[in-house]
Amino acid sequence: MRVLGIETSCDETGIAVFDDEQGLLSHALYSQVKLHADYGGVVPELASRDHVRKIVPLIKQALKEANSTVDDIDGIAFTKGPGLIGALLVGACVGRSLAYSWDKPAIGVHHMEGHLLAPMLEDDAPEFPFLALLVSGGHSMLVKVDGIGQYEVLGESVDDAAGEAFDKTAKLMGLDYPGGPRLAKLASKGVEAGYKFPRPMTDKPGLNFSFSGLKTFTANTIAAEPDDEQTRANIARAFEEAVVDTLAIKCQRALKLTGYNRLVVAGGVSANTRLRENLATMMAKLNGEVFYPRGEFCTDNGAMIAFAGLQRLKAGQTEDLEVKGQPRWPLDTLDAI
Repeated sequence: MRVLGIETSCDETGIAVFDDEQGLLSHALYSQVKLHADYGGVVPELASRDHVRKIVPLIKQALKEANSTVDDIDGIAFTKGPGLIGALLVGACVGRSLAYSWDKPAIGVHHMEGHLLAPMLEDDAPEFPFLALLVSGGHSMLVKVDGIGQYEVLGESVDDAAGEAFDKTAKLMGLDYPGGPRLAKLASKGVEAGYKFPRPMTDKPGLNFSFSGLKTFTANTIAAEPDDEQTRANIARAFEEAVVDTLAIKCQRALKLTGYNRLVVAGGVSANTRLRENLATMMAKLNGEVFYPRGEFCTDNGAMIAFAGLQRLKAGQTEDLEVKGQPRWPLDTLDAI
């Protein structure tokens, strides 16, 4: 089965063609970073309009690179939610319309299920069951995964997600959008400077996350310290270490709770080098394994949507003719395959 995947949940237009026998045949991506940089964050209306401009040319590009025609495509998968409603509707309208005109089945895919399954695009794919840490700009959650659609959310963010905290803290430091990667780069130049940042919600039981207070603590530290490059780098390092340690502590708790020894880490923040090193060390001590998608599949992309959609289309699930998006969509409400 060969599926065309369409991702338009936020500020990246991703298109891919995935074949269940030959694997990933093509993926094309257009990022709107430059478009939103002047505003310091994503402007939903501009994002939607840019998806409209880019989506059809990218579909043509992906089909050409996959050496595929309409007749070769067996189904279409598009991101149905969660995300920005305008951006979601662009992908849903185009995906559902193409499926109707081409007489192909269509399926709306949960964006976070796409991230969760992204490591399965790799040769060294994890086997079920496993614990998943999903960390992105909009989500931070720990999920017990027993199979596709068999998800139990064990913990999630009660305020700022990890990626959101990175971006907001970067803005406090005067770093340009997108701030998360720039803050991580600045942190790599930092040294131990005696800062004692809190590890939020690790001194009490439970698996939920909260990074809003850590952001405020960082803001107060910035205001109290000299405004020079090295000091900012040291503060960035202390902040990053606090986030990474918090995520690792919660992961270890969840692994103990589930008894699992496989950890999947996905979402934009999963590309963070310090997080990968910390979790690799932790899993080695626990005699477990940790799995990530490659860097280009950590952020939003069409490949993960094509792969996730293919699994559900093969199971006989399809989308009706109504075009709809779900800006809010709990992961644990998905049907099991």
